[in-house]
Amino acid sequence: MADINSAKLNLEKAGFLDIDVDPEKDLFAEIERLKKEKNAIILAHYYQEPDIQDVADFIGDSLGLAQAAERTDADIIVFAGVHFMAETAKILNPSKKVLLPDLKAGCSLSDSAPPALFKQFRDKHPDHIVITYINCSAGMKALSDIICTSSNAQKIIESLPVDQKIIFAPDKNLGAYINKQTGRDMLLWNGACMVHEIFSLEKITKLKIRHPKAKVIAHPECEAPVLAVADYIGSTTGLLKFTQKDDAQEYIVVTETGILHQMQKNNPQKTFIPAPPNNSCACNDCPHMKLNTLEKLYLCMQYELPEITMNEELRIAAKKPIDRMLQISAQYGL
Repeated sequence: MADINSAKLNLEKAGFLDIDVDPEKDLFAEIERLKKEKNAIILAHYYQEPDIQDVADFIGDSLGLAQAAERTDADIIVFAGVHFMAETAKILNPSKKVLLPDLKAGCSLSDSAPPALFKQFRDKHPDHIVITYINCSAGMKALSDIICTSSNAQKIIESLPVDQKIIFAPDKNLGAYINKQTGRDMLLWNGACMVHEIFSLEKITKLKIRHPKAKVIAHPECEAPVLAVADYIGSTTGLLKFTQKDDAQEYIVVTETGILHQMQKNNPQKTFIPAPPNNSCACNDCPHMKLNTLEKLYLCMQYELPEITMNEELRIAAKKPIDRMLQISAQYGL
């Protein structure tokens, strides 16, 4: 695993965890200056806050971000996302400095698959190959045969012989959806994303009644009853592209709310309604993604901390299944 605790210690020693950024400072201009001075690139996930998306050099989902990280010639990669994404960038770019604005930006889905426990599970099924969703730690990747994302998971599964036994981890909902789409019977690890598991089917149904012309679009990490009422199911990028090509004017969006910023920018004439969770909140935000702020991004670039580091043996082991994913994705033009 990336040495996150060590990086945090270095950050605390640097003495700027409690630094207050001058409210008069133009952070957009400062970040642009730092990018040029340090030959840095900012990669941001669609679930980041709008200000971070607007200052990023590349915005995408897990597959797009991995591809962007692989081909960049920047000296510094600033990953505005969560730690498994920054780990992936480091796996692909061992000679580059990889920074993560907030080390606490973890992932509930990644946490649901501790590598030591998963290894015991895998060892009980030696005749299975392991397909692992990219939303996992470097330790999990090192235990895998092929990595996938929600964009390419189905194509990767379909590229394998139909009689090949497969363990799919860590997201049981995505795995169940792929089983249904492909007719496979993959063995599923019992993990899930806290954001996509908490959507309320009852509240979505009521929203649909109030907005009868709205199409329901959902991420395949959602639970099966929610997916059953969706007009379209796809990755984050897939959802965005669908709203650009489709002729509906209203959409109920069943994924993390950060994507609505890009949807609205690309379709200013359309209406996007965030699907409500099964709690008192109005919309469904990932608390980990939203730990990153423009201020933290600026400080991260200014001081080049926190930095993600990784044991080389682990990095090499984790890179092999990512390389296989990228090869298959290139083959299918994903």
